[in-house]
Order: sequence, then C-alpha cells, then structure tokens
Amino acid sequence: MIYADNAATTRMSEAAIHTMVSLAQETWGNPSSLYTTGQRAKEVLEEARSAVAAAIGAEPREILFTSGGSEADNQAIRSAAELGKKKGKTHIISTAFEHHAVLHTLKKLESEGFTVTLLPVHENGLVVPEEVEAAITDETALVTVMFANNEIGTIQPIREIGAICRARGVLFHTDAVQAVGHLPIDVMLDNIDLLSASAHKFHGPKGVGFLYARKGIRLTNLIEGGAQERGRRAGTENVPGIGAMATALTEAAAGMSESAKRLSALRDRLIAGLSEIPHSALNGDATKRLPSNVNFCFEGIEGESLLLLLDDRGIAASSGSACTSGSLDPSHVLLAIGRVHDVAHGSLRLSIGDDITEADVEYIIKNVKEVVEYLRGFSPIWRDLVNGKKAFIL
Repeated sequence: MIYADNAATTRMSEAAIHTMVSLAQETWGNPSSLYTTGQRAKEVLEEARSAVAAAIGAEPREILFTSGGSEADNQAIRSAAELGKKKGKTHIISTAFEHHAVLHTLKKLESEGFTVTLLPVHENGLVVPEEVEAAITDETALVTVMFANNEIGTIQPIREIGAICRARGVLFHTDAVQAVGHLPIDVMLDNIDLLSASAHKFHGPKGVGFLYARKGIRLTNLIEGGAQERGRRAGTENVPGIGAMATALTEAAAGMSESAKRLSALRDRLIAGLSEIPHSALNGDATKRLPSNVNFCFEGIEGESLLLLLDDRGIAASSGSACTSGSLDPSHVLLAIGRVHDVAHGSLRLSIGDDITEADVEYIIKNVKEVVEYLRGFSPIWRDLVNGKKAFIL
C-alpha cells in the first residue's frame, strides 16, 4: 500500500512508539501525586512541555496539553472571545476555508451574540494581509487564520497577519495543525498569540495535542475539575501520549529541512504528472504550499469513485478533510477558492510522507491517469462535455 493521506493522520514514528510504551510500562504514576512514582511522571510531563515549547520558540509555561487540535482550537477561540467581551469587543475575523473545529466554534459564538467576518479566499488559496487589516474594527477581539490549509496545503502569510494584529492590539490565533513539525515556526517572530497543534499530524499518537497561549493571556476553561495544567485544563494528564508527542516533534523538527527539500521535489513531480490529464486543475498556489500536499480537481468524475478505485490499486488518498469524509457536500475549501460544485466533487488530495519513493510517485501518476480516463468513459457528465452539450470549466 502506498500511503498518501498524511494530512489525515501520520504513522507513529518508531521513536514515539518506544517512548509511549516505555512510559506506559515504567512511568505510570499520576503526575499530581507527591510520592516518587508520581513525581517521576511529573518530571516527564515537564520535560515534554519544554521540548514542545522549544520546537516553536515558546516558553514551557505557555504550553497547555490537550486532547488534540480541535480542543485547542475551541479553547483558544473561546478564550479570546471571552477576553474581548469583557472589553466590549465582540467581533471576530476568520476565513471561509478554516477547519470545521474553527468554523463551528465561530458559528456557536455567533449564536451567543458575537459577530463574525469570514474573509474570502482567493483562487490561489491565499489570504491577503491587507484584507485582514481592512476588516479590523474597534470591536475586533480576535483574528484566527490557519497556518496551512488542511485540504489544499496553501501556507498563509502568518507573520504579516500577526504583525498587523499586534499593531492593532488584536489577539491572533492560528490553527497550525498541518504546519507544526513540517514548517519552521517561531511564535515570537511570527507574532502569534495562540496556536493549536495535534500530535498525530507529525508522527505522534492520536488523542493528544497542545495549545500555545502567550504569557499574560487568560484562558477560559473548557473542562472543569482538578488543578492540572496550572488550573487551565482539568483531568489527569496522558503522560505516555504527551511524552510520545514530544519525542515525535523533536524528531520532526530535527529532520524538517531535509524532509521538506525531498518532499517538495516529489510533490512538484506529482503536480507536473497530474497536470498532463486533460481538464484538470491544481487547487491552490503551486509553490506556497506544504511540501507534502497535492490537491487536484478532475472534471467529469466523482472523487469518491476515484478514491475507491485507487484503493483497489494500493493507493490510499482522500478527497478532502477526513473530518468531513461522510458528507455528500463538496468541500467548503474548494468552494471558497471558486471551484463550482460539479468540479469540486471530482477532487483528489494526495499528502505524501517521508516513506514515499520516486517509484511510488510514478505509480500514483500512472494510476490516477488510468482511473480518471476509465471513470470518464462511462460518465454522462463527461459525455455531455465532450459532445458540447455542456461547456468545459477546466
């Protein structure tokens, strides 16, 4: 099997597995306990906090461990909203192609009296900093823009947007779930106040992540109970998972430059090969994108059929976010960049990892070409396009 769906989840690294198992076996104490077994677990917890902080240029006390990116997004956005509300600021700015963990949280806040501005995303899948600045008002409490899009992989001008927010006195949050461990991040230089991440996107375990909150930002608790995480998140910490996350992130940060160079070359070969398919289009900017991400639309076919047939040929891919795989609606991300419904339905996301080879890439190109041609062979939509009853869009 050629696994090309790393944006959905990554395989745990051997080092992370080893850390997780050894901690579960040997460091099983409750880190809130005062005796030696518990205090050893506490030491591991704080060592992991320091490692995670170092990977993004933060201080250890600014790191809060969570169950993953969705929880971190929720807590960051709700905290900023509550802080703004206390100052009479109830306006939030985001974009139309955020992850649903962000969009659904914003929708909930709208029902509670907040106003939300969703900035349009241009055809290249990039947010324009000047448009963010123009949308900020005296009522704005928060700007939240994802670091890299989970479907089309476009990397946003985070440092510029953060600088604008800092100058205007507005909190800035970024959902960096797809970026942490894959792109260089320095929360100070990038002017980031709040950042969300999830371990299973950088070869750590599922069910664990973290929230960076710049010192001085008071967080609103989502989970009440004990005094864990300095009173900001109740519940006994998942020490094996957190330790494994720190191991995976340290490992990813050390190999980031070499990995990005290699994957970018393979990504560009995939883009070149799939571009040879008639009436196809790359979604998002060709260069300002994650080294691992390739996202295409193919006119005249259904993405679901494409995925199933590729699976039969030993290729695991997706048509968009794994969080919405059960939906029959076209991707909100593709609609946001201007793809019409018929075209958005025929999408393919390939997110490659370090185990991919040049031979794998050529195999993917060959089989996508064959499957697209096969599906178009009995598609009534394609027949109408070829016969001129409908106009081609791509």
